[in-house]
Amino acid sequence: MPVTPTGTHRALGTAGSLYALDDFSSINPKLDYPNNDMTPYQEFEYFIEECHKRNIRVIVDLPSCGSYDLFLRHPELFYTKENGESISPADWLDVYLFKSQNEDGSLNNELLQAYKDFLHMVMYTKADGVRVDVATIKPYEFWRQLILYARAKDTQFLFLAEASNSWMEPPCKECVYTPYDKLLKVGFDGYYGSYFNYNNWKNIKELKNQVNLDTKLSNKFSDKKSVIGSFATHDELSPTLIGGYNYTTQIIWLNALLPLNPYYVDGMHSGDTYIYPYANQKAKKTYTDNDSYYVHKGKMDIFNFSRQPGGEFPQLKKEMTLALKFRDYANDVITKGKFNTVKNRNSDIFAFTRKYNKKTIFVILNKNKNKKINASIKYKGLFSKDNFTVIKAHNQPEMKKDKITVEMEPSEILILYSDK
Repeated sequence: MPVTPTGTHRALGTAGSLYALDDFSSINPKLDYPNNDMTPYQEFEYFIEECHKRNIRVIVDLPSCGSYDLFLRHPELFYTKENGESISPADWLDVYLFKSQNEDGSLNNELLQAYKDFLHMVMYTKADGVRVDVATIKPYEFWRQLILYARAKDTQFLFLAEASNSWMEPPCKECVYTPYDKLLKVGFDGYYGSYFNYNNWKNIKELKNQVNLDTKLSNKFSDKKSVIGSFATHDELSPTLIGGYNYTTQIIWLNALLPLNPYYVDGMHSGDTYIYPYANQKAKKTYTDNDSYYVHKGKMDIFNFSRQPGGEFPQLKKEMTLALKFRDYANDVITKGKFNTVKNRNSDIFAFTRKYNKKTIFVILNKNKNKKINASIKYKGLFSKDNFTVIKAHNQPEMKKDKITVEMEPSEILILYSDK
């Protein structure tokens, strides 16, 4: 998430929103660990160095808008109304819209240079890329020049766009708008799949449509493009809050089994509901002009000095570990295999296979969060249980000839694997 300083005026929360960017080329002093002699910038460099020692790559969040404090200091970086007032896109009440291009369509070079300053800072620390917040509200040419600037220094520097095929309208009338496919064309390496809609999908066709769209896009460009499995982000309600342990487990495994990059928000591994007891109460101490603990209910707190991620289901960490270990084990099937749905009569039961060479992953899930379902699915060539290894199941499935039957718990996911 963002590591830049945050604004303190017209703020939400007592620490300032992480997305209310106040300076492009320094590290937030509020992140400083006091028990050493290092500056926040030196601590950030040290953090990245230690991550790299552990084969962990670091992507830094680049906010799309600025704080009111920054607007007062540098109004030339912002769009304004006729009366000179700053503009908040949509309902983002604590951030203000950067002016990426002038009235004649030319780029705002002051803002472009500020973004280059940001890239210079994070690249100097040897960070591996950026996740660009609401990348759609900057023009194509703006990103083209920034990506060329970064790639001239590091050809492997990654650009991930917070953009999706579900978001086809700008958040405000003043916003420039560049859709996700144009962002991929200009040089972004990845985007967000519309898996955040999964909870509302009524049948497996909607899942199939998303997977097919992602697959076509990945094959459309000469350079590799990837999709993030954004079933739950910091902008979405906690899956544990939505559907409890089983539903969270289902999402953990889907991230691992589908042709996408798994994406897990911190706290998901322990079942955090992101319900904070201090929500919207008065604070004894604040670092902004707001003395209330403003939070988004059920979502990660990005506005206050909040608690570390927690939750009542620490065993979810084991599920996540098992899911990702299986992804490593069956990596060729998951990254290269075909995705095919398997018909059945119950729309609450989603069934699909991943196939590559002689290997098959067979997945059955109960989409219903409230009731058990007896699933009965015909699958030609199933023959017997000797063909498949059960990777995950609550109740053991019965396999005879070309049919599989199993009683499924609410939100349960069943996974079978065969290399025969």
